[in-house]
Amino acid sequence: MRLHIGSGPVAIEGWTNVDVTAYPGVDVVFDVREPWPFEGVELIFAEHFLEHLTLAEGLAFLRECRRVLRDDGVLRLSTPNLDWVWLTHYKPPAELTPEEQLIGCLEINRAFHGWGHRFLYNARTLELALLAVGFAEVVLRQYGESEVPALRNLERHERHNDLPDAPSVVVVEARGVGVAGSEFEERIAPYMRDYEAR
Repeated sequence: MRLHIGSGPVAIEGWTNVDVTAYPGVDVVFDVREPWPFEGVELIFAEHFLEHLTLAEGLAFLRECRRVLRDDGVLRLSTPNLDWVWLTHYKPPAELTPEEQLIGCLEINRAFHGWGHRFLYNARTLELALLAVGFAEVVLRQYGESEVPALRNLERHERHNDLPDAPSVVVVEARGVGVAGSEFEERIAPYMRDYEAR
């Protein structure tokens, strides 16, 4: 079984398309914040979905991905890159005109909260989260590229002008069974309380 999570109206043929809304092409209407009814999954793909979950919901989602995947299964995630948002939307106020300060403020807040975004990741934070929930290996990928043929050219979401070391979208593949738990969750615990209180 191959799961396309948060498919919305963009179903992928040959995959089980899962969404909380019954769009045309959705095979399973399900809220993935609940325990999943799937087992022995070969591949999971989620594009521009993870950022719509709170930090706690995101970690729970990643744990469920690891739980339902086969030991040799692969999770592919594509999500906006916080580093790109920071580098393209923010400059020190002294370098900006008053109008640019206004527009910059509006743009960075839209990047964080627009379109229902709840938490944005950069590559390092996403890697640490995936390792913390029990994946053994996390590999950064280019948009549309994969060593797994079935995971190639799946992304459909728009891209923006990438920077040399900061693509607008972080794409990762996680696989294998590692040791769940780490100092990562201890380090983020004080922030979790702040994020979940909202």
